[in-house]
Amino acid sequence: MKKIYFKLLYPFAAIAMLSGGMTSLAHAEDDERSAATADNAKWKAECGSCHIAFPARLLPADSWRAVMSGLDKHFGSDATLDVASAREISDFLEKNAGRKRQSTAKPLLRITETGWFTHEHREVSARDWKSPKIKGPANCAACHTQAESGSYRERDIHIPK
Repeated sequence: MKKIYFKLLYPFAAIAMLSGGMTSLAHAEDDERSAATADNAKWKAECGSCHIAFPARLLPADSWRAVMSGLDKHFGSDATLDVASAREISDFLEKNAGRKRQSTAKPLLRITETGWFTHEHREVSARDWKSPKIKGPANCAACHTQAESGSYRERDIHIPK
């Protein structure tokens, strides 16, 4: 009797588990969208004046602290900010930072060096990175058409030829 009962309920249990999984996926997409839209006017103006204002979720908090503490030598440029602006941007980045996905002795300063980035871009050839229309892995907006709004979805990718 127990076997028959299990066989009758199994399809319903499978549907319930799958729909719970779908709910989780829907929540994950909502979380991604809300993280993508995390916004701060000072961050967008200051960081976005030289390059795309990279979404905070792309680096963990310790990396953002390291980036912000070295603005006087920010990848070859002096990006020094007044104390209040630096504090506001740091707070925003740390509050919206991604989770640390790998252990490293020191924080990674480049999004392009993260395991996530190298995994997601494993199919991009060296020739593509050197293309005059792309100019390198840090130029997200060259291929991610919605990068300015924080969306890096695959359906929004167009690799220029």
